[in-house]
Amino acid sequence: MEIIFSINEIQEVAQKIIAENPHKVIIFNGQMGMGKTTLIKALAKTLGVKDTTSSPTFSLVNEYQADGNQYVYHFDVYRLKSEAEALDMGIDEYLYSGHWCFIEWAEKIPNLLPDNYSTIDLTTAPDGKRILRLS
Repeated sequence: MEIIFSINEIQEVAQKIIAENPHKVIIFNGQMGMGKTTLIKALAKTLGVKDTTSSPTFSLVNEYQADGNQYVYHFDVYRLKSEAEALDMGIDEYLYSGHWCFIEWAEKIPNLLPDNYSTIDLTTAPDGKRILRLS
């Protein structure tokens, strides 16, 4: 699926992504400032998260209660120095929990990702809009 959108359409984009029934582990690719965290916030809202969401840059993971006794785990593993660090913080338990796991900078932990996950690639269109590819 491919969507071209502007930032004011982000909530509708999040609804379209969830409607596609992606794997619950989703990795987000895109340069800094591309809107990964903003999109994750919109996805969390779509899934029923009522809490204020923020980037887990310093905590590595933020946990949110969603609708239907589900959780949303938002990871930002940019600052990790090794996959061992991710294992030490218990990332495998999150990834195999059956709950939503949204991961920024997943290229830092390629060997820890489950066999089945979805990917969202964000790039910039010439007019400044975002191009989203879900696979």
